[in-house]
Amino acid sequence: MHRVIVEEKKWLSESQFLNALSFCMLLPGPEAMQLATYAGWRLHGVAGGLAAGLLFVLPGALVVFALSLIYALYGNVPFISAIFFGIKAAVLIIVVEALLRIAKRALKRWDQWAIAAASFVGIFALGLPFPVIIIAAAAIGFLGTQQTEEGAATPLPAVPLAQTLSTIAIWLAVWIAPLAMVVAVFGWDHVLSKLSLFFSKLAVVTFGGAYAVLAYMTDTVVKTHGWLQPGQMLDGLGLAETTPGPLILVTEFVGFLAAFRWGGGDPILMGTLGAVVALWATFVPCFLWIFAGAPYVEWLNSQPRLKAALAAITAAVVGVILNLAVWFALHVFFGSVSRVEAGPFRLSVPDVTTLDWRVVVLAAISAVLLLRQHWGIPAVLGVAAGLALAMRLAGL
Repeated sequence: MHRVIVEEKKWLSESQFLNALSFCMLLPGPEAMQLATYAGWRLHGVAGGLAAGLLFVLPGALVVFALSLIYALYGNVPFISAIFFGIKAAVLIIVVEALLRIAKRALKRWDQWAIAAASFVGIFALGLPFPVIIIAAAAIGFLGTQQTEEGAATPLPAVPLAQTLSTIAIWLAVWIAPLAMVVAVFGWDHVLSKLSLFFSKLAVVTFGGAYAVLAYMTDTVVKTHGWLQPGQMLDGLGLAETTPGPLILVTEFVGFLAAFRWGGGDPILMGTLGAVVALWATFVPCFLWIFAGAPYVEWLNSQPRLKAALAAITAAVVGVILNLAVWFALHVFFGSVSRVEAGPFRLSVPDVTTLDWRVVVLAAISAVLLLRQHWGIPAVLGVAAGLALAMRLAGL
């Protein structure tokens, strides 16, 4: 995006691009899609923002929808199951690689390491909700930094307050009204209504990129509601990794499969509605954040407390993603995992006798290819899937 938008097309200057990127990282949700929307807004206002944001998402969304339908209908075929067996092992290494990359960027001081460690303990051992961890980290960063004269020097933009409030009201209505209609038609207890509420909450609290979203989503979808199995979450991430578009499109897979399995009525219709609900609740809020906040980008980037809050959130996300990696590893390597409670601690403990040597081999090969040889993710997923299929054909 930087090469095309700044260097080739010159739609944004270097400073405009970097300020917009910093602003989008302050927001919940997919920052790449938000950055595309901002670039469109700078060029052609709301129409440009809509064109850029929608076309950033829709092609990949169509691909994920088709793959989700195929997976729901044919996922239990031995040939398909073997392919996803290999993908699960590779996905674990992909999450580890993301963890290392984000940790290298986010953990530069001892206090950031401490926040990451506390975040991991809170979510893995104490079962604290993801939003609580993110809010606590933001508060620590915000309150631990003093406002400087440099930060206070940039004045607020000359945007009428009524204009900003009008933009917020319009996009809140666009976001919430269709989801409220889902609730009105199906009732509060239907899976589509629960998906509407859950993905709307996800859009507000998930700072830190797609892997942070995945960690919170996995905890809620698998552990709290039981809509998907752990292996299905891994399969969904594998599908999202291999398709065009942002990784956050994994939410579409989750929405489709949850409604396909639990929606009642025609499974394909319910799955389609679940996918639409997930897409709407994930991406429409991005237009709200950008169209309401874009005039304030320069001012917000001059506020050191906001930057400190973002840095603390990013540090906490490292702990959250570590929890995701450990959780994936337990459910990929071992056939049986139990929950053990001791006082305030709630730990997932594997049955070591159920360790699957095939997953160990596939994960080790994936680790060498991705972490040492620096292969691309689609290539690593392809090799892992091919080796798993070969194991199936060989009777292993």
